[in-house]
Parts: sequence; C-alpha cells; structure tokens
Amino acid sequence: MTVKLILRNKEYEVKAGMALLDALKKCNIVPESVIATRNGEMITDDEILNDGDVVKLVAVISGG
Repeated sequence: MTVKLILRNKEYEVKAGMALLDALKKCNIVPESVIATRNGEMITDDEILNDGDVVKLVAVISGG
C-alpha cells in the first residue's frame, strides 16, 4: 500500500493512509515550497493519501 509523490523528475514513495503534510515531511520536502495535485485537483496538507495515489508536486517560485 503505497503512494507516489513526484517532484520534478524525482519520485518518492510513502505509505498510504498518512496525511499529505506528514508524507512531505517524511520525504524532507518543505510543505510551503510545493503545491500538491492529485488527478488534476489541488489537495490540502491535511488530505489523507490513499493506496495507489499519484501526487504531483509543483515547486512554488517566489521572488522579491
């Protein structure tokens, strides 16, 4: 039971059933630095990840 997180050309695998926020922390990804989408829909940090989910992470670029 796994979930795939994809950031640029890197893939991370985490256990299903955890919240997105916990999955990002486990992969050492700063939650504020990415926007997560599943099936083309944006999801929030408290979203529970299900077995087989593929979550695409888009890096947020900010400038000053």
